[in-house]
Amino acid sequence: MRTIFLHLHPARVNETAIRFNRTFGLGGMAALLIVVQIITGVLLRFFYSAVPAEAYNSVVFLKNEVLFGPFIRNIHYWSGVFLLLIAFFHFLRVFLTGAYREIRKVNWLFGLVLLVLIVFSNFTGYLLPWDQLAYWAITVSTNSMGYLPLVGESLRVMILGGKELNAGTLQTFYTFHTAVLPLLLLVLVLYHFWRVRKAGGILIPATTEETEMVPVMPNLVFREFIVALVLIAVLFTFAALFNAPLLEKANPAYSLNPTKAPWYFAGVQELLMHFHPFFAAFVLPISVITFLAWTPFLEYNEAPNGHWFISEKGAKSAETTAKFAVIVTLAGILFNEYVLNFEMLMSPVPAFLSNGILPLFILLGFMAGYYRYFLKKLNLSKAELIQAVFVFLIVAFIVLTLVGIFFRGKDMALTFPWKL
Repeated sequence: MRTIFLHLHPARVNETAIRFNRTFGLGGMAALLIVVQIITGVLLRFFYSAVPAEAYNSVVFLKNEVLFGPFIRNIHYWSGVFLLLIAFFHFLRVFLTGAYREIRKVNWLFGLVLLVLIVFSNFTGYLLPWDQLAYWAITVSTNSMGYLPLVGESLRVMILGGKELNAGTLQTFYTFHTAVLPLLLLVLVLYHFWRVRKAGGILIPATTEETEMVPVMPNLVFREFIVALVLIAVLFTFAALFNAPLLEKANPAYSLNPTKAPWYFAGVQELLMHFHPFFAAFVLPISVITFLAWTPFLEYNEAPNGHWFISEKGAKSAETTAKFAVIVTLAGILFNEYVLNFEMLMSPVPAFLSNGILPLFILLGFMAGYYRYFLKKLNLSKAELIQAVFVFLIVAFIVLTLVGIFFRGKDMALTFPWKL
């Protein structure tokens, strides 16, 4: 067992690096949840049938007739949700401590690939219950692919195996969810951990104090074990108290109202409410992905120091940028909902301009003004400026996601849980 652990950890580790507030154990928790997903997924395979006529009934049978069947299904569902959230927080932690540059830049790219694979693992599993929620959520999500130029519609038909969801779609999603994606995740997670070790472990701030090198066992392994126990306890508690959603059997002739994409795509669906589909489904997502993949390879004036938000100026700019992103995003949603759409109904302006280029240029104008009147005065370094852009994008996406989940009601109209 000692040899197995030493493949993932060195024999000795810096005492500063094993403090909980360095990483919050996020990487290890994500790896554990992948294992939980695989184990519970194997158990669910004994009862699940990937055929539209039988899929829903097999889930109902599992839920009502199998001993501990609902509990295992709930664990599988909540571990998938937790995995996505924890992987996202790990992604934030790595970027906001600067651990994506220099020797770690290639591993950052593998981390992005892992995050995408986790998203699509959740996405492919979402369809398997074959209930109304799953059927229409996947329908909405795949329909957005048709907006991609040139290849969009062909790609959508290839994924679905036709023009709408069918038996081939369910079989394809089932195969990817239970075989292809778990294998890729396992291989890439092991490689990801290995590259962390080859980079000298996690990035820690330089200090004038002498730090001791301590044996990895039991110092680090014991802490990881405690974090794993707490995570399992929380996961089991959720599984015992909250059931995985299951509506009535999928009915292609009757759509839900509102029809929403899975919660992790709610931000993109909300973008579609405000931007031309070409911008919302193609230009903006591709631009953000390119930005995230490109930033580690820029030339910076200083090496990453491992401090949260780089410096005091970086922390101040990140805090103010987060507030700015919330205000601008909410103002844009309200303006488009109650002012712009009404005026455009009376205007001959093409939708490509009114719902695409125009709001994009307005957004860029606000960001340029914010940079000129605030960020420029702080005299930020390139790393701090890149961090501010990152914070704006992340916070704006979180706001869009929350609005899409909680504030979109019937016919996707903007609704509030209270009376204005």
